[in-house]
Amino acid sequence: MTGSASELARRLGDHAETVCREYLSNGHRAGNHWIVGDVRNTRGRSMHVRLKPNPKGPAGKWVDEATSEFGDLLDVIRESCGLIEFRDVADEARRFLALPRPQVQDPGAQRQPAAARGSPDAARRLFAMSQPIADTLAERYLAGRGIMLGPRERYLRFHPGCYYRDLRTGEMQALPALIAAVTDLDGRITGLQRTYLSPGLGPNGKVGKAQLADPRRSLGSLFGNAIWLGLEPNAPVAVMAAGEGFETMASLSTVMPALPVAAATSANHLAGLSFPPDCRRLYIAADADAAGRHGIERLSQRAGEAGILAMVLRPQLGDFNDDLRHLGPASLAAWLWDQLAQDDAGLLPPSG
Repeated sequence: MTGSASELARRLGDHAETVCREYLSNGHRAGNHWIVGDVRNTRGRSMHVRLKPNPKGPAGKWVDEATSEFGDLLDVIRESCGLIEFRDVADEARRFLALPRPQVQDPGAQRQPAAARGSPDAARRLFAMSQPIADTLAERYLAGRGIMLGPRERYLRFHPGCYYRDLRTGEMQALPALIAAVTDLDGRITGLQRTYLSPGLGPNGKVGKAQLADPRRSLGSLFGNAIWLGLEPNAPVAVMAAGEGFETMASLSTVMPALPVAAATSANHLAGLSFPPDCRRLYIAADADAAGRHGIERLSQRAGEAGILAMVLRPQLGDFNDDLRHLGPASLAAWLWDQLAQDDAGLLPPSG
């Protein structure tokens, strides 16, 4: 049956070199092996894929000598494309092999318990498959927007080939993506947001978002949780800031790294954000337009009911990332100075 894992792996093994050239394009052939950095298509020499069967085993089996990982070409497709569920891996394998999709999937084809589509478990698996952002397109994307975050932001990752499905046509493609984990106040990952990036540099020499109708997608349990920056799990938080967009809140974190900030990903999620138990003052980041007014008003109301003083921070331009990019960090810091409570002036680093 063309739907079974073993049959798909065998068929892929019959075309092992072609599979490697497609999904492990940063490698090269050396004798009977394809040499690459790892199963996620990183440049290097530690992973060896057998291209032809020999006494040691069938074609398509691989081992990473640096990590002791091993597997078959289905694993290569899963990891290099950023897929989570087997049905998606199998669909991609069938697409590559030009095989029809089965009417009924073989229940024995599932090689490991599948994470439900869009579930927190699926988010945690994708996050684990990603890598730190240092020296990646994700870091260059953020730098191009003026965003500079410290190495302690361990909930930001990069995936070189995260799968994107066009909801209108059903087409799939693998694109680089900034992966931002959505967590609860204990630091447990409940979801994530993927920002799909252009594989190359734009005319301005910077990395931009992919040319997609919706280059940003979220999954998992988002309500009440957020993309947190500058927050240590279970640490007391007396003062914090919250807003909708990741770039908006990351811009505030760039100029006020001592202030924990939460990006709720949408106006509805902002309205339902959970507060740290010790919070006494909440700064809410507003955009220049009125699209998120409901979220701000509802969050302010909930904060007041919890005994938390809510104060709105307003940008000079469209949002705080516009301020950071076009006016610079010093101007943004000076603008924020006049909006902070006197007790919180120390959140801004000394000028000059």
